[in-house]
Amino acid sequence: MTTDLKTILVTGGAGYIGSHTVMALQQAGYRVLILDNLVYGHRDLVETALKAELIVGSTLDKALLKDVFNRYDISAVMHFSAYAYVGESVSDPSKYYENNVVGTLSLLDAMVEAGVKTFVFSSTCATYGVPQEMPITETHPQNPINPYGMTKLMVERILSDYDKAYDFKSVRFRYFNAAGAHPNGLLGEDHNPETHLIPLVLQTALGKRESISVFGTDYPTPDGTCVRDYIHVCDLADAHILGLEYLLEGGESAVFNLGNGSGFSVREVIDAAARITGKPIPVVEVERRPGDPPALVGSSDRARSILGWNPQYVDIDTILTHAWAWHQKRHG
Repeated sequence: MTTDLKTILVTGGAGYIGSHTVMALQQAGYRVLILDNLVYGHRDLVETALKAELIVGSTLDKALLKDVFNRYDISAVMHFSAYAYVGESVSDPSKYYENNVVGTLSLLDAMVEAGVKTFVFSSTCATYGVPQEMPITETHPQNPINPYGMTKLMVERILSDYDKAYDFKSVRFRYFNAAGAHPNGLLGEDHNPETHLIPLVLQTALGKRESISVFGTDYPTPDGTCVRDYIHVCDLADAHILGLEYLLEGGESAVFNLGNGSGFSVREVIDAAARITGKPIPVVEVERRPGDPPALVGSSDRARSILGWNPQYVDIDTILTHAWAWHQKRHG
């Protein structure tokens, strides 16, 4: 489709998945405007890799939102500006409900007032809770077991109600484990604090950490460690472009899982990282963490059939190769 230089507002566009999606939007011919409070985002990546216009601010700032929608001819919004640390959401739920729910509601109301009714939402497989069946499809019951997952589910419900009341169209993407880095080496995963397995393993390979902890080795999985569905961040970004264009072409509101459809165990990830980096990765086996299901694998058949999504980087070696190049550049 022709983009006609449509302007897309990307909240959280200085963060991990948001920045990769901004680059994909630019490459697809869109004009991008980033709104980010820079609590976790990276100004330097916006300035060097993306060269997009950055507005520093929060979705909780209603006056700022009103001004943004008045000043720019925005065609659609992609929303990535959620806080996403599960453990922190348990210890400080107020922070999560305020930013993830109240902030999103503030954004949605500013959009409705401005007549912008096309919205791509970054949701999560955490809305499903403990899986009852695998692979997990979009019809799986949603029973989140932490406040982070609950905030995302609340926004999904809000979006359903806004569709009925205001003809507000949205695509909701429920991600599994985002991983990897851009093959061009300009963007990658850089969280502080870092809680994700692949960056932690690569930090260990770089000598930034003494060892990597494996939480539980007695799960009912092939090698006894947890299995997770890792999806390359560039494949996630591509799905967002397809979701946006689906809506711009008149598609109805819809929800899609985004994952590989196959999982890799913790031990498989560590072994692959040792192979790709050529570095020793000391492992410490510790007790299981409460609430960790043995396996989480999603079905992305709906995104493939309706959006025509076709992930390009599905093997763990490619995901790790791209991530390793980024980590060496950023932290080596």
